[in-house]
Amino acid sequence: MKRLPPLPALHTFLVTAQHCNFTRAAQQLHITQGAVSRQIAGLEEHLGYPLFQRQARGLSLTREGQDWLPRVQQVFALIEQGVREVGERNSTLQLKAPTCVMRWLLPRLMEWQALRPDVPVELTTTVQHGVDFRREGFDAAVVYGAQPNGGLQVRKLFDEQLTPVCAPSLLEGALPLAQVHDLERHMLLHPSRDEHDWQLWLQATGTDIVPHGPRQHFETLDMAMAMAAQGTGVAIGDWALVGDDLRSGRLCMPFGLKVLTGKGYYLVSPSKHMPAGLGELMDWLEGRARQ
Repeated sequence: MKRLPPLPALHTFLVTAQHCNFTRAAQQLHITQGAVSRQIAGLEEHLGYPLFQRQARGLSLTREGQDWLPRVQQVFALIEQGVREVGERNSTLQLKAPTCVMRWLLPRLMEWQALRPDVPVELTTTVQHGVDFRREGFDAAVVYGAQPNGGLQVRKLFDEQLTPVCAPSLLEGALPLAQVHDLERHMLLHPSRDEHDWQLWLQATGTDIVPHGPRQHFETLDMAMAMAAQGTGVAIGDWALVGDDLRSGRLCMPFGLKVLTGKGYYLVSPSKHMPAGLGELMDWLEGRARQ
C-alpha cells in the first residue's frame, strides 16, 4: 500500500492551484517561493506524475492536477467542518443571570443538564439586571426589566407579578391572615432595601393600609423567602419565581391578588451566530416558563 502524501504538501497544492502562481501562493502561505516550488515538486515525485505545467506566463493544472483539485478541496472542507463541529459540541455555554431569578432558573438548568449532557452550561450569577455582550463574554443572559431591544435574540420568560407569600402555618396562627388589614399585625419581609414592591401591591388593593409594624429588609429574594417559610413574617415576591415553593406547599398565597409591575424576565443572546445547542436551550427554557 502506497504511503499517503503529507498533509502540508496537499495544502500547498490547494493554495497553488487556486492562484496558479508560486509567488501568490507563497504570499498566502507565508513561506518563500522556493519552499512552495520544492513542496509541489516533492508531491509530484511522491505521486509519480506532474500536477502543474510550468509555462512562461505561469502555471496551469495538468489533467491529473485537475482530477486532484476537487478531491483535495473536499478533504480540507471535511477537516474544517470537523474542527468547527467538534469544537462547538465540546464547548460550554456561558450563561449570566441575576440572583433574583435563581429560584426558578437553577432547577430548570439542572433538568436541562440531565436531558442534554452534551450541551453543558456554566452559570454566572450577578446582582446586575442587564448584560453588555460587547464587553462580557457570555453566550446568553437572563435580564430583568423592560423588554430588551437593540438587535438581540429575545425569549420572554414571564412577567413580574407581585404577591404576598407566607408559611401555611401563619394562616391559622394566633393572628390569621383573612383580609389585607391583617397585614398590620405581621412583620413584613422586604426582598430589597427599598420598600417599593410592598407599596405597589398595597396600592393595588385599594385600601388605605399603611403598615407601621415591624419590618425586615434582605439583600436577596432567597433570604426573604427562607425567612417567610419559617413563619417569621409575610414576604412580597414574584409569583413566577416562587412557583416551586407554592406547589410544594412550603409557601402559600394568603391573598389572590397578583400585581403586574410592567417589568419581566427575558432570555437574550447576541444576534450573531449562536453556538451549538444555544438555540435549543433558549427554546426549551421559554417552553418551561410557559408551563
